Amino acid sequence: MTELRHIGLGLGRLRLWHDGLGEFSRQLGHALAVQAPKLRAEQGVALHFHLPSRWHGVFGPEVGYLGTHTTQRWCHLRARRFALWHNLHQHNRLRAPLGVQHRLETVHDLNFLHTKSAAKVERYRARLRHHLAQCEAAVAITHYVANDIVTELAPLHTPVRVIHNGATDLTMAARKAVPEAEQCAFLLHVSRMAPSKNILALLDLAAAWPEMRLLLVGATSSYTDTVRQWVSERELTNVRIRLDIEEAEKAWLYAHCEGFLFPSLAEGFGLPPIEAMYFGKPVFLSRRTSLPEIGGDLAFYFDEFDGQAMRAVVEHGLSAHSVPDRSDAVRRHALGFSWQRCASQYLALYLELIGPQR
Repeated sequence: MTELRHIGLGLGRLRLWHDGLGEFSRQLGHALAVQAPKLRAEQGVALHFHLPSRWHGVFGPEVGYLGTHTTQRWCHLRARRFALWHNLHQHNRLRAPLGVQHRLETVHDLNFLHTKSAAKVERYRARLRHHLAQCEAAVAITHYVANDIVTELAPLHTPVRVIHNGATDLTMAARKAVPEAEQCAFLLHVSRMAPSKNILALLDLAAAWPEMRLLLVGATSSYTDTVRQWVSERELTNVRIRLDIEEAEKAWLYAHCEGFLFPSLAEGFGLPPIEAMYFGKPVFLSRRTSLPEIGGDLAFYFDEFDGQAMRAVVEHGLSAHSVPDRSDAVRRHALGFSWQRCASQYLALYLELIGPQR
């Protein structure tokens, strides 16, 4: 009888599902779990998710679950031997178990190049270079990130593959109206509301366009308290902030917004713009880091962040988006980013790394 081979998927000490890394882990995990029975039957491979015990069972009964512990930052012991260990993101500080045959790590961004002080950049660069040097391969979520890895971590001999993230199609999800956005036209922004998301530029846009409502959506944090203070101090009565919304509310907002704003300064991918594109909405992005790769020629771009200049880009884009078939083209673009495709590409890479069944 052929011995079962085991693949571990390291999610780390995950606390939230609805930030960028949590959404990636959740959606990729579900897509992999759907294929787990076929993988076991046809390839003799079993999948195991390494994450806090409170999340065990979240991906269903066809996969295994491994508990996390702080001591695994230094040493991770398991009786079972793993053919492959896939670390789902470079911020995971927990080690792979001893005895793992092959290692793989997904790199979501090198945003420390843009957000950390010069004194810290080299430390972050050295740590990531060390992690990847222990892997048979690394996955970058965009070609932009792959280029960053090759240029910024040189010399690095680990091969880098590109597997684009999927994005969640909420067009058929349940919808729940958001009172702040009913009965008025509004532009939407969804993110984790961090400084790198360039929220100040959105407030400048709001100041330059007082008759247009802006709805900023994110998760509660100390930074969102600061944003509320800025809105109050600048008396921006056309700005509304909604935090910790339900998925049904997010689906409603995507469906009813006039356009989606995402002037981020540093992105490895950018899931919310593709989520908005599933609804055929005009999307307005900064021309920074990975965003042109994700939006392609079906997005509109901010080349500067002056409020009046941003307003001109949005007004032009809203007009240009009204031409026939434009919304359908935007939807077709979004369909190229599915979690099923993403999971299939990861599974193909897993099988390539562990080799054929014996």
